[in-house]
Amino acid sequence: MGGSGFDQVESAAALHRRIADVPALLAYFSTPGCNVCRVLAPKLGELVATDFPRLDCIHVDCALHPSVAAAFSVFAVPTILVFFDGREWLREGRHLALGEFKSALSRPYELIFDSA
Repeated sequence: MGGSGFDQVESAAALHRRIADVPALLAYFSTPGCNVCRVLAPKLGELVATDFPRLDCIHVDCALHPSVAAAFSVFAVPTILVFFDGREWLREGRHLALGEFKSALSRPYELIFDSA
C-alpha cells in the first residue's frame, strides 16, 4: 500500500485469524488502478499512525486476491472495514470523510484501549 504501514493479507482465512487475534483491526481493500485508493491510502495510514496507533492494519489488494474481497462482501473499492473484539463495527466505502471517520473510531478505540 505504498508506505502506509499496512500489512498485506492474501487469504480470507488469514484475515479471519488476524481479526480473532487482535482487539482492533482495520482492513483496507483497494486495487492498484483505483485513483481514490491511491490518494486515500497515505492519508488513512497517517491518521491511524497519529490517532489510533494500536489499531492493527491490513491491506487487501482486490486485484490479486478477489476471493478475500468476496469473502468479506467487498464489491467496490476503496472499502474500509473496522473490527473491534472480532466483530465488524464499521464499513466505509468510496466517499470517506476522514474527520467523520476519526470521530466514529475514537469512542470504541478509547473504550478498548483505555480499559486495557
